Amino acid sequence: MSLKINVAIVDDEELFRVGISYILTKDEKINIVFDASNGEELLEYLAETKALPDVIIMDIKMPKLNGVEATKIISKTYPKVSIIALSTYNTKPFIRNMLDVGAAAYLVKNSSPSEVIHTIKQVYFNGFYYDNKVLKIINNRFALNNKASKKSIFDEKFLTAREKEILELICLQFTTAQIGEKLCISPRTIEVHRKNLLVKAGVKNSTGLVIFAITNSLVPPLF
Repeated sequence: MSLKINVAIVDDEELFRVGISYILTKDEKINIVFDASNGEELLEYLAETKALPDVIIMDIKMPKLNGVEATKIISKTYPKVSIIALSTYNTKPFIRNMLDVGAAAYLVKNSSPSEVIHTIKQVYFNGFYYDNKVLKIINNRFALNNKASKKSIFDEKFLTAREKEILELICLQFTTAQIGEKLCISPRTIEVHRKNLLVKAGVKNSTGLVIFAITNSLVPPLF
């Protein structure tokens, strides 16, 4: 990982881009590497740059290529780049759409600067960050699928006891260091278990693990 968190900002309002850039760069760990007015400009930048940003702050409604479509493309083409949706829209359909296409976090534009900075750091270190509102939407979305049975669709041998412990802690947004401290195991061991979980779940990142775990009742409700 780089010493600083390299962030790109994508929003069709120039005043917003300038304002949030000014706020974010006050934090010594954040470096703004690019800003764009739409998803098309962002994709052109990503195709040409030698060093991808760590985190992209993505608006949803933009001309030429909107945030949903841009996030969908980036999640498939650049899976190591994390995307935070930051929008004026705070309704379930918008949040669900962005989560479905790979957003690692969702914030509204009236969030405090400290909240945005905290989310950027959580996404950078953990791979995702969901506040209580987003967690409720995730839980409620899949509740009907599991209403008939409280059991997982998988047998008890699908995950090892250790994998279950680590999966639950990942869903609770513990860092690798915190998981290691809690379970008294090394970061390397945690990463081995994390990779095994990704393979078993058929997902690419921690965001996918959280959705997978909730969908299949592998962890208790997260709020």
